[in-house]
Amino acid sequence: MNNLILMIILGSIISLSGTTLGGIVGVMVKNPSRRTLGTLIGFSGGLMLSIVVFDLIPESLQDWGVTNTIICCIMGIVLVTLVDNYLQMNKVDKHIKMALITAIGLMIHNFPEGIIMGCGFATGGSLGIKMSLLIAIHDIPEGIAVAAPLMASRVKALKILTYTIATAVPTVIGTFIGAYIGKVSTDALGISLSFASGIMLYVVCGEMIPESSKLWDGVASTIGVLSGVIFGLILIRLL
Repeated sequence: MNNLILMIILGSIISLSGTTLGGIVGVMVKNPSRRTLGTLIGFSGGLMLSIVVFDLIPESLQDWGVTNTIICCIMGIVLVTLVDNYLQMNKVDKHIKMALITAIGLMIHNFPEGIIMGCGFATGGSLGIKMSLLIAIHDIPEGIAVAAPLMASRVKALKILTYTIATAVPTVIGTFIGAYIGKVSTDALGISLSFASGIMLYVVCGEMIPESSKLWDGVASTIGVLSGVIFGLILIRLL
């Protein structure tokens, strides 16, 4: 049991490193221009769109069926619409709002990832470590997606890293749960994946891509979005 706990802690640290690295990449550019911010937010949006459309939704369809996936996806969109309206009424900075909504979607998505990783440890240590590495690589662009809008609001680097790492905490929690239940509930995974997909679709289509064009109304923001989509496809294929 002690060895299992140590392996879980090691795996959690590895998985957290991916989100942290993404946040570091997001804050590396000092005093970014509007063109740079537009391109970076566009890239993050395209990347998230690619992962949702070609990874999360297909996995949910396979595990949970078309009807349930669509219903939960719509529920995610409705929830984030209510959150968006609330933040607008309270006049929250648009970039901070974008980062907050993105973080909510990622935290919901990261929880089942942690469960999967925990189940890997329960069935065999090497499988758990492998899952940790894959999740770490997968979470790098997620860290960038949270950091980019905060950069646009000139939030301090330390705060950006703190907020970014916080989105990965559900992965750690899910890891411990998965290690002890030893199996993954198809329903729980389907709900989490499709619900998070709805939230991310809203953020990408309603916030990130439009904001990318506002920051820089030129080719750079469009190239950023398309590059994100293509990079997402490559990432999905490799993992």
